[in-house]
Amino acid sequence: MTTESSMNGTNGVHSPKVFFFDIDNCLYPKSAKVHDMMANLIDNYFATHLSLPWEDAVRLHREYYQNYGLAIEGLVRHHQIDPLEYNAKVDDALPLDEVIKPNPQLKRMLLDLKEAGKVKLWLLTNAYINHAKRVIRLLDLEGIFEGVTYCDYGSMPLVCKPHQDMYHKAMREAAVEKYENCYFVDDSYINCKASQELGWTTVHLVEEGVKPPRTPASKHQIRQLEELREVFPEFFQSTTET
Repeated sequence: MTTESSMNGTNGVHSPKVFFFDIDNCLYPKSAKVHDMMANLIDNYFATHLSLPWEDAVRLHREYYQNYGLAIEGLVRHHQIDPLEYNAKVDDALPLDEVIKPNPQLKRMLLDLKEAGKVKLWLLTNAYINHAKRVIRLLDLEGIFEGVTYCDYGSMPLVCKPHQDMYHKAMREAAVEKYENCYFVDDSYINCKASQELGWTTVHLVEEGVKPPRTPASKHQIRQLEELREVFPEFFQSTTET
């Protein structure tokens, strides 16, 4: 199943409103250094598989990331790299078990959001499904999200954030038709900006210690996910409480 819409067999509320959550550097903090470890593995991949000096590998990696949103898209587009082989050498090779741990406060917030019954919870990531499932398992969040929209490395062309096609794909898979019924939180400036421009209600997560952007990416900006309770109090209040 490409959508993984029944991920972990969860049976959440079917609502016209959907709250999409990014995964990496969003559900766990940047301090876990997963991005740094991944960047190093990607640089190694560029250097090894393209036979490039290290400096050129780093430069090309950054260029593809800036141009396409994912380094792998540049590799597939210009070098005919097998994306599933790339995934095995990069994402699947990350020692996530050592750095990603459960966060009880995060789990409680997500459960409160889910159990209130006002929105459907969905994951939206540029990673492959293997990585998404792995992170959710390590965070002890299995069964909370109704599904996950991911970058399918086995399907060409690759579709990923911030391209509008990725947001439309997420809407189809999560069964939401109207832009105004889509809510989204991500740590990426360009991803937030793109979804906001599309008409989604977007929250840019800018962690403590990270310099806020000069121009906000979206309508809302927070320092930690717990602030979602303040931004959307109506989503945390159950129908019975109302």
